[in-house]
Amino acid sequence: MQIISLHTEIECFDDSNDLQIAEQNLLQHASEAKDAAYAPYSRFLVGAALLLEDGTIVKGNNQENAAYPSGLCAERVAIFAAGANFPGKLIKKIAITAASMDFPSDHPVAPCGACRQTMLEYELNQKEPIILIMKGTTGKTYRSSSVGQLLPLFFHEDGLKSK
Repeated sequence: MQIISLHTEIECFDDSNDLQIAEQNLLQHASEAKDAAYAPYSRFLVGAALLLEDGTIVKGNNQENAAYPSGLCAERVAIFAAGANFPGKLIKKIAITAASMDFPSDHPVAPCGACRQTMLEYELNQKEPIILIMKGTTGKTYRSSSVGQLLPLFFHEDGLKSK
């Protein structure tokens, strides 16, 4: 038997004003996207903003549908929009913020497993880490140096190939 030890490091900021100005700006774009989310069923609004290598910002927000699970998370809306409209452009950073219409969201909300897998595949394909910034309505802000920090054991295309 062997034991595998996994280690994840996430920077935690008491105030998002302690982030770089460009990251504060990206969080603001994510917040604007959040405010435009379509979430009449969960009443949980999520916004994402991607910073591309050329400075372009691509926004996405969660889009729900009465025919569950037809909706899509904010992170995947943004990342797929970037892939469709800016093919080949590297994604440098992703900011995510969330808020409930029913209660305060006082902590960072991390991406779901499907979004982690999707973001990680983009990170692996571009062979460069994507910085991930997460914030709730209030409270602390998290920053990860790589999407891979959130999904150390991931499904990889090698699992789809015969050896």
